[in-house]
Amino acid sequence: MRNAYRVEVVRHAERELMARLPEGALMQRAAAGLAAAAADLLGRVYGTRVALLVGSGDNGGDALYAGARLARRGAGVTAVLLSPDRVHPGGLAALRRAGGRAVGAEEAVLDGADLVLDGITGIGGTGGLRENAARLLRGVTAPVLAVDLPSGVNADTGEVEGEAVRAVATVTFGAWKPGLLVEPARSRAGAVRLVDIGLAPHLPATPDVEAPQHADVAALLPRPGADTDKYRRGVVGVAAGSAQYPGAAVLAVSGALRGGAGAVRYAGTAAAEVIARHPEALVTDGSPEHAGRVQAWAVGSGLGGGAGAERAVREVLDAEVPVLIDADGLRLADVAAVRARRAPTVLTPHAGEAAALLDTSRAAVEAGMLDAVRRLADRYRATVLLKGSATLVAGPDGGPVRANPTGTGWLATAGSGDVLSGLIGALLAAGLDARDAAAAGAYLHGVAGRTATAPPAASDVAAALPAAWREVCAARPHGA
Repeated sequence: MRNAYRVEVVRHAERELMARLPEGALMQRAAAGLAAAAADLLGRVYGTRVALLVGSGDNGGDALYAGARLARRGAGVTAVLLSPDRVHPGGLAALRRAGGRAVGAEEAVLDGADLVLDGITGIGGTGGLRENAARLLRGVTAPVLAVDLPSGVNADTGEVEGEAVRAVATVTFGAWKPGLLVEPARSRAGAVRLVDIGLAPHLPATPDVEAPQHADVAALLPRPGADTDKYRRGVVGVAAGSAQYPGAAVLAVSGALRGGAGAVRYAGTAAAEVIARHPEALVTDGSPEHAGRVQAWAVGSGLGGGAGAERAVREVLDAEVPVLIDADGLRLADVAAVRARRAPTVLTPHAGEAAALLDTSRAAVEAGMLDAVRRLADRYRATVLLKGSATLVAGPDGGPVRANPTGTGWLATAGSGDVLSGLIGALLAAGLDARDAAAAGAYLHGVAGRTATAPPAASDVAAALPAAWREVCAARPHGA
């Protein structure tokens, strides 16, 4: 698991560690990791030209000390001092001793640089870049390596207010920061390398945001035993589709079947289309209460409107089993009814649907994804999966938000969310708790989107789920 912590938590851990180390040791550890990453990006160091964009404080100091290391290896290093009166004195002296030079922003010429290090603001910055820094960056054509975090993004929330650095890579020190895992900041960070500077013993056990990896998801996925039958594997009900959108029902059932369900019971108007595509499904053209016993429900995909759709959502919410609500179901579900449920509930809105649920704009949701997913989870007392290029999962208990790292733009295709709803429904029926089912479902869905032949349709994503499952489970320790 990649664990991310708010700035104040990281700062506290740094203070505790620095009290046990010689002065400057922590910065030297960071600078060594930063210089190594820069050397990797350059391929060779000798004879290259490196520009440092240096702001005030420790972030600029990290860049200066790293620049000194590169200069000693034969790089031509120029530090552009954006706040000359507040530059880190030790770092500047080290750079000059190593043969580097420093200039003011008005003297800077970045043309011809092979690499630019962004040491402008780091994790303590708020708001967008100031005009002098923004003006410099507009002329940069070389790859940018961000120091700890791209300048201009919010480390705690992932928000981007104004202009910000867009890096090809970021070197972050000691711990991940939420902004590196949450959009829109995540896409500005590029490839992220975590440099261990010894903070781990001083960080709390519970992070603010966490991103699962293959091994974490593999540990959650059910494995049938010798005595397992289809009922023990989980029976999931799917209430989806309509005369206008019968394909939504087919895709949701596909996601459920490929998501490990022992059996899928379908209830709705697309029973004929479902059984034609999936003869293993158990279907009824009646409402959910006529479908038979299930261990979880997935409701809402392509459901449309009208009395039948409202009845389907109402009956599913009345069931005393875990429920996933997607698409039209989100519009039809009463907030009070969701809050009153005793069994777990998962909501899966995209940004537009989340905006309607929160009575705000889509732009506001996309700008503040972390805040939006937490507010929804609190409002509905439910687990919320907020879809996006970095899907977020928040629970009603206020625990860590899970950020999915496997998202891909190929999943932005009609019906992809229907597959996801069936997949998560199957995991709920298998016994995973709501947060785990949502996070594991999003993770597998992302891997399938990358595995499917490009450009994939939603049915291709569903077909790729078994391969994604196998790939993820290969990360299990031998014999586990």
